[in-house]
Amino acid sequence: MDMSLEELGDRFSEIADQYDDIHDSDEKPIYNACASLVVEHANPGPDDVVLDLGTGTGLIALALAGDAGHVVGRDISDGMIEQARSKSADRGLVNVDFGYGEFRDPHYDGEVDIVVSNFALHHLPAEEKREAIEAIADLGPRRFVLGDPMFFGSPDPEDPLFDHGVDGETVGMLVEMLTDVGFVVTDIERVHDQVGVLVAERHPEEPESDLQENR
Repeated sequence: MDMSLEELGDRFSEIADQYDDIHDSDEKPIYNACASLVVEHANPGPDDVVLDLGTGTGLIALALAGDAGHVVGRDISDGMIEQARSKSADRGLVNVDFGYGEFRDPHYDGEVDIVVSNFALHHLPAEEKREAIEAIADLGPRRFVLGDPMFFGSPDPEDPLFDHGVDGETVGMLVEMLTDVGFVVTDIERVHDQVGVLVAERHPEEPESDLQENR
């Protein structure tokens, strides 16, 4: 990523009121397919707290609100957060909270059962992605569902799917980052050669306290 978080947040704030029109259209089938898989794999129960990082206008958070006990949406764009709050109010939802938060500092200190993110992590360079995944692991969720640009083969600079703001990793690299912090990748969904969904669960044989000690 060649811009600061503040600059990136401002950029998305400028397009916040148009964002849903762009991504709700048939012109974005890959994005929409990825979002649907994230919602499907999150699969929260009525007592679960879900944290949606890079929530944008709340597409994933609002889709999960009907099944989860509580949903927390975090984003770095004030404009996107405003849109998400407006949509939540229009739907009369009382179990969703939107506010400022970053991957490496979600600005949330409550319990979290499930963390989700769709088309947001790719804005971070590799080392910051690793730090973000470490921060997510520190929250102690039992499941992390990541939908994002990722390469299933060797990246081809002559055939990019996205032309700006994308710093994608290979699937293998993302799996390594997740397993390094104690997750087990239980599912990999290939949406496109350059887009996928990873489902990571807590290691069933090692309690959370041990995971922290071993890191």
